[in-house]
Amino acid sequence: MSNDNGLFTNRAETFESKVNSIPLSDVDTGTQGSIGDLVGNATEQISTLVRAEIELAKTEMRSEVKKGVIGGGLFGVAGAIALYSSFFFFFFLAEVLAVFLDRWAAFLIVFLAMLVVAGLLALFGYKKVKKISAPKKTIASVNELKALVPGKATEALEKKNRGMYS
Repeated sequence: MSNDNGLFTNRAETFESKVNSIPLSDVDTGTQGSIGDLVGNATEQISTLVRAEIELAKTEMRSEVKKGVIGGGLFGVAGAIALYSSFFFFFFLAEVLAVFLDRWAAFLIVFLAMLVVAGLLALFGYKKVKKISAPKKTIASVNELKALVPGKATEALEKKNRGMYS
């Protein structure tokens, strides 16, 4: 059935709005209470907002961490393939030397060169590890914090004095 406006409808031509009541105030504002109530409400809303922001950050970080893990895994696979490929490089090097020397001598030279390089790297690594020292500033800071704890101040002083006079 069509009306004069060209609309097809089975309903009545007129529309009556029915509103039982009109709110006199915003439902979120409520009645104004004391300053304590206002501060409590503000604190609660800030707490909710902070929790929501933390959840958003967690969600974003999960996807970023997932990308990082996948990228790291791919780098690991690439490194493993490169490591295993180095075997073929040294084999190639020995075969090139075999053109000029006996085959056994070429492989022996490559083997000894690899041992020398591994030994030098181990020596440099050992020297670097030997230079590692304790975190002196952190230890001093922790000892100062111990002195601030009630009852621990006298113990810390006694230990310090024992260390100085021992």
